[in-house]
Amino acid sequence: RVLEGKIFVLTGTLESLGREEAKEKIRLLGGGVSGSVSKKTSYVVAGAEPGSKLADAEKLGVSVLSEAEFLRMIA
Repeated sequence: RVLEGKIFVLTGTLESLGREEAKEKIRLLGGGVSGSVSKKTSYVVAGAEPGSKLADAEKLGVSVLSEAEFLRMIA
């Protein structure tokens, strides 16, 4: 389970996966999904037109992944 113990926040529009599909994949691989960014967040996955969650991630020093980077991580 590659994502064991990792918490993800999704922001913006994901082009190749729907948001629900992305959440499902994260959970299947052992990760968790949160609706808001905090110090406990492992990664923010930023799609097209990300919202304030991207700024929150940058403020807190949380790693930001592009959709392509996220897809490589879960492949």
